[in-house]
Formats: sequence, structure tokens, C-alpha cells
Amino acid sequence: MDTQITLRVDGADRPLTVDTRTSLLDAMRERLGATSAKKGCDHGQCGACTVLLDGRRVNSCLVLAVTAQGQEVTTSDGLAVDGQPHALHEAFVDHDAYQCGYCTPGQITSAAGVVAEARAGWPSAVTEDLVGDQVDLTDDEIRERMSGNLCRCAAYANIVPAVAEYATEQGVRA
Repeated sequence: MDTQITLRVDGADRPLTVDTRTSLLDAMRERLGATSAKKGCDHGQCGACTVLLDGRRVNSCLVLAVTAQGQEVTTSDGLAVDGQPHALHEAFVDHDAYQCGYCTPGQITSAAGVVAEARAGWPSAVTEDLVGDQVDLTDDEIRERMSGNLCRCAAYANIVPAVAEYATEQGVRA
């Protein structure tokens, strides 16, 4: 069954008609031409399709497009402002935190979510201080929180310091 929806992707309202079973990832890539989020496993296991949905990290391959109506969808491209790279884009370049680049948009979007979660005090499985108002983004904390984003090229050694640099710039203890 097709339905008319409007998705707000990277700050722009985009009307489209979709089958109610269409994933957010497929709607963005195939219908809207927004190709920043990548299709990796299509099962929510690799993180290549990670976007922010109202500021929270989600695997867009697991979200139905119809459920995203009325919410802000932000991709890695949408993190840039006025055509200028986001600080996370710059940190990934500075730390050579990518190789083939396929997973990089999902990694960057996820990293933005990680820093926001830590700033909000959301604990992870490795958080030591569960009563603090902010989480310190140690290397172990970053690895745990980014573990849903796979990199087949193994750029992990450079991704962690890139995320730590950005977190420090944002006032989150690393």
C-alpha cells in the first residue's frame, strides 16, 4: 500500500510516495537521491546506514520511512554547515580515520550521536561512574559506543582518536 509522506532530510522537507514497507534508507537513497547513508548489510548489523533521527542514532535500514515523518533525519552530509565540513569530518581526515570510505558517513554520524549521548550522561556497558552527569569518553568508552559501526578496512585505530578529538572540542572529557 502506497502512502504520501514528507521526510525532513538534512534540513529540507522532501515529499514522496512510498510503500509502507519501505525502509528509511531505501527511501533516502532510491527516492530522494540522498546517498550519504550506505547500504551495507541491510540487517542493522554494520552501521553503514547510521543517521540521526531527532538527534538519536538509528540504523536507517531498520526504520520504516513512514515512521520518520515529522522527525529530523540527519546524515553525515547534513552535519556540514553552509558547505563547510563538520568538525567530525575534519577530525576523520586529520586522523586518517578512513580507508575505502564506505563506512565513513555512518561512522561520522554515529560519532556525533556518541558525543551527544556522553554529554547527556547516558552510560554504556563500560561506563565506570554511573551517577555522574557526564560520561568521560575514554578510548574504551568510544570503542564500546562505536561497536555497532563496522569497518572492513580496520581503520579503528584512527577512528577512536578522531572521535576523542571531536569530543574534547565539544567539551566532553576524553
